[in-house]
Amino acid sequence: MKRALKIMERMLVQNAEHEKFSDYKYYKDETDDATSESFGSVLPLWRFTTEKSRRKNVTAMTWNPRYNDLFAVAYGSYDFLKQTPGLICCFTIKNPTWPEYTFTTESGVMCIDFHPTSPALLAVGCYDGTVMVFDIRLKSNNKPIYQSTVRTCKHTDPVWQVRWNTQDENAKNLSFYSISSDGRVTLWNLMKNKLEAEEVVKLKLMLDQDKELAEGKKEQFMYGLAGGMCFDFSPHMENLFLVGTEEGYIHLCSTAYSGQYLETYKDHYLAVYAVKWNNFHPKTFLSCSADWTVKMWLMDMKRPILSYDLGNPVGDISWAPYSSTVFAAVTSEGKLYVYDLDQNKHKYLCEQPTTKRAKALHVAFNYVDPIILVGDERGGVISFKLSQSLTKTA
Repeated sequence: MKRALKIMERMLVQNAEHEKFSDYKYYKDETDDATSESFGSVLPLWRFTTEKSRRKNVTAMTWNPRYNDLFAVAYGSYDFLKQTPGLICCFTIKNPTWPEYTFTTESGVMCIDFHPTSPALLAVGCYDGTVMVFDIRLKSNNKPIYQSTVRTCKHTDPVWQVRWNTQDENAKNLSFYSISSDGRVTLWNLMKNKLEAEEVVKLKLMLDQDKELAEGKKEQFMYGLAGGMCFDFSPHMENLFLVGTEEGYIHLCSTAYSGQYLETYKDHYLAVYAVKWNNFHPKTFLSCSADWTVKMWLMDMKRPILSYDLGNPVGDISWAPYSSTVFAAVTSEGKLYVYDLDQNKHKYLCEQPTTKRAKALHVAFNYVDPIILVGDERGGVISFKLSQSLTKTA
């Protein structure tokens, strides 16, 4: 009976939103027929929101790896003084009016990630340092199936990113990684009845030794840990991953050498909000920062090969899954920028305002369809359709 009602609801919504669903399937922009390829556009489709999310920040978004119309949105607050309970909503493009599933947490949710082969499992990181795992099939049960505690060495500061471990295919148990402001990157193993923590790396603060020697400082000081902000595992090289910190450093690390950095990249001078490996070129990656810039790096070079100043703090970046040269970025001015390096290495092809007087915080490409999501600080997620000039493979 419930299934029949859900199908009927979707049919009614698609009839009411006929024009937008038609645009979603068939819309073709003028730039698609232009003789010049140095232009692109995005068409606004739906805004996904709920009454419970309107006073919260969109802190993360992730598409489901099996059902390409389904995505999860995390809600919390980046303001230390305005912490509220967290919320997770799973929306589908087939019914943009209301979420399919909702889950609540005691602390604000800061990051989420669907498991790539078990798409019902959702890893979650919270502001209070807790990590947990939800099974979205158990929608009647609002409780996680796994949750870290003080006894299991939970993080002591906000968890900014979680990512399922896909590199060890022979592992007996599922596991995922997390990074926190407490300076730890941790691997969480899903055991029979609990989460088991395994320390991957402690992020030691970088010392400017030349500056200290010039100032005549000969004493030995005790330095703490650097606040971790983001990380990304290489899809091409086993064990390698990048870490971005609050101090503006990017560290190349390996799970095989937990006590040291393989390389350090320093060109940002404020917190690094995201680092992303290129899906096709094994040594190329992007970074974005509160210093208003997006930078492109080669793993073997300590300085960026390209840098883009977007005039406002850049909250998130994402490579397009279909191209080695297309990426998107969002800024605190509420704008979405889409670049294609194959067509123009120095200027964006598309600049799109997403919200009025609200920061754009996160961006996510769909794995299959030419759809991109932008989440804002008012609890809204806007979907856009990319023009054909922005979806060319390269």
